[in-house]
Amino acid sequence: MRAPIGAFDDATPAPDRLDLLIEPVAAAVRDWHGDVPAEDLLHVETDPAIADTAVFTEHYGRDLLDVSANCVIVAGKRAGETTTAACLVLSRTRVDVNGAVRRHLGARKASFASMEAATGGTGMEYGGITPIGLPAGWPLLVDAAVAATEWVLIGSGRRRGKLIVPGRTFEGLPGAVVVEGLGV
Repeated sequence: MRAPIGAFDDATPAPDRLDLLIEPVAAAVRDWHGDVPAEDLLHVETDPAIADTAVFTEHYGRDLLDVSANCVIVAGKRAGETTTAACLVLSRTRVDVNGAVRRHLGARKASFASMEAATGGTGMEYGGITPIGLPAGWPLLVDAAVAATEWVLIGSGRRRGKLIVPGRTFEGLPGAVVVEGLGV
């Protein structure tokens, strides 16, 4: 089937491509309980050699600049305690780590997690981290603009491949909170 966004000729329902998903993501899709049917989560194969945003959008469609989202892992610290969270913002924005994230987590200090902490904590590849299949108990902060987007391109857990999902999917993910102004 043709993807609803981008120039992807071969979009397949994610439940039919569990073999291409990294285990935490495959498990989340296999055990799906969201308001959006699992069949509406679409997998598309992509070339990791052209993962840079400019080259990626030139190849797969310039419209993706407005409908792609990045999932980044942050760590908030307060009184010796660390809270790890994921943040999902449109790719054309950046995460307001020192404002919205810090306030939401009740942290004195917040920063991006190291690559080792992000990949080790999620079990996903760096550059492919997705909000689907995050560790239990992690807060997922979703920018309101992402949730309001009809179709969103996100990572699949691996650098090779992406997921295209309805924006309303994110509100129903475990630990998800929609935050106005998360992406600035």
